[in-house]
Amino acid sequence: MSNLESYPRLLSVMTERYSCRAYDLGRDRLDHDLIGAVIDAARIAPSACNRQPWLFMVVEGDEARARVLEAYPREWIASAPAYIIALGEPAAAWHRPHDGHDHTDVDLAIAIEHICLAATSLGLGTCWVCNFDPDALRRGFRIPEQYVPVAIIPIGYPAPGSPATAKNRKTSEQITRWGSF
Repeated sequence: MSNLESYPRLLSVMTERYSCRAYDLGRDRLDHDLIGAVIDAARIAPSACNRQPWLFMVVEGDEARARVLEAYPREWIASAPAYIIALGEPAAAWHRPHDGHDHTDVDLAIAIEHICLAATSLGLGTCWVCNFDPDALRRGFRIPEQYVPVAIIPIGYPAPGSPATAKNRKTSEQITRWGSF
């Protein structure tokens, strides 16, 4: 298959991906093979100097749900059957020599989006959650100090009838400059 033949499939998955905020708890728990597949997508994500400064903690069940709600008290997140907690390890990350800029968040962002796209391709919904209390998450899941909670990713089958929200995106012309300003 040529590059131009495979591009529409990739673009379709990227277009279908949305921030799912309603999950179908009526279904059986997520198959661990599905979760493993989306974690494997993160595993192959690129990172600065291939440092891979990440760890992904998969949590599920009522106790985990209660701990997630302590860190992010929004009722919609309770409908997810599982969560992937994306943890960064700044000491393991590449730091730009010119100014010491830490690339942990950049590396995690790439890996998290790999997770979200893989989940979409498998018929699962996800959402990036970054507005949470990291100390509550750290306490609730006994996260060691060397790791920084970067995101909570609820994951599951979207609830029936929960449509994707409309996306308002800038045009390519609005976000592209060729050569210079």
